[in-house]
Amino acid sequence: MIDRNPLPLLPAAPSRRRLLALAGASLLVPAAVAFRPAAARAELVIDLRGGSFQPLPIAIADFAGEGGVLVSGVVANNLKRCGYFAPIDKARHPDKNPPFDAAPEFTSWKAAGVQALVTGRVSRDGSGRIKAEFRLWDVTTGTQTDGQQYFTDPNNARRVGHIISDAIFTKITGVGGFFDTRVVFVDESGPKENRRKRLAIMDQDGANVRYLTDGSVSVVTPRYSPVSQEVTYMSQRLGEQPRVHVLNIETGQRQIVGNFPDMTSSPRFAPNGARIALSLQQGGNANLYAIDIGSRTTMRLTSTGAIDTSPSYSPDGTQIVFESDRGGSQQLYLMGAGGGEGKRLSFGQGSYSQPSWSPRGDLIAFTKRTGGGFAIGVMRSDGSGERLLTEGFHNEAPNWAPNGQYIMFFRDPGGQSGGKLYMVDITGRVEVPVPTPAFASDPTWSPLLTAAR
Repeated sequence: MIDRNPLPLLPAAPSRRRLLALAGASLLVPAAVAFRPAAARAELVIDLRGGSFQPLPIAIADFAGEGGVLVSGVVANNLKRCGYFAPIDKARHPDKNPPFDAAPEFTSWKAAGVQALVTGRVSRDGSGRIKAEFRLWDVTTGTQTDGQQYFTDPNNARRVGHIISDAIFTKITGVGGFFDTRVVFVDESGPKENRRKRLAIMDQDGANVRYLTDGSVSVVTPRYSPVSQEVTYMSQRLGEQPRVHVLNIETGQRQIVGNFPDMTSSPRFAPNGARIALSLQQGGNANLYAIDIGSRTTMRLTSTGAIDTSPSYSPDGTQIVFESDRGGSQQLYLMGAGGGEGKRLSFGQGSYSQPSWSPRGDLIAFTKRTGGGFAIGVMRSDGSGERLLTEGFHNEAPNWAPNGQYIMFFRDPGGQSGGKLYMVDITGRVEVPVPTPAFASDPTWSPLLTAAR
């Protein structure tokens, strides 16, 4: 458990009382996305429009105290990887140990090109818990804009770094954080012809990897619950039909959802975590079903002679987007959560698959195949505004961060190589690799750990 308390704002110079706070502009605009300052606030702007975008120069000073450098290192790494900030190399810091309980000397930081400064310290209280504190400073105006202190077990030191990163990210961008999360993925090892596929989990930055299955059974397509530390996935023993499982990551409890005699695939949680939508193969076609996890009640959602698969619920639970070849090629369709015929959403050249609805509800991510290439793209929930974010030989399985600002996917270059995870933002201008111990595929993002039940 991590307890949080705000820190008081330290006094600022009387003539410099504007705050470093950027109100997030709409992120639905496909060609121009910007973070604009509110009236009478600081003129620091993260502007993602056009090719002139530059990450915000920020300095993360080494936090004082035992374990402080670990926490501040996590913060610096997170802010750099997200692409919206440019942490200044510590060799350029004009003050290696800026004071925590007094305002920094802003003139020297400004001369070093710094626009925002983070200071902090880590200490122990009488019970052995650590107390981690940080302050966020607007160097331009000479004001403290945020400050928090956290009390927790020493084993949570890295996680405190993620929570501090979220606070800074949200304060400056106006967009919710995503650093205090975990990612479940399929860890792949061995030769291409006989890959061992294990379910694995890690922090979103690649740390603290542990394995959830032992590799004796092949696993694919994991999906996190939007509201809890549960994941659903498919597993298959040699010579048997695949089965859909639900795994509680905290307790290790595992259950099979349904016992269908035919091939099942693509399990996806409803927003409330109480139902799972999946595809069930019947002869040469496949239809969508919804299963109530508690009662095991099954409801048929589609009834066609086509292959309907990859369902994804809207955040409010009222609609489902899915892929179907009912029109002759793989395309995206939309229907009510109770089922129905479906309305076609995708009309561009090529085929569309693996839709994933943003937690914000504004966009649907997808995989698009044209010619010999696979792209990851987004469109609005009515099918308009299609944009491709990244293209390559083989990109697949887009999955959203809980803030709806980033998408994780895997890229396989082919040959004897294997998949690697990547993260791209919704502008397509930020793309970074996500470290994993071996080849990896099918990433799925957890909700914020502070928000999940």
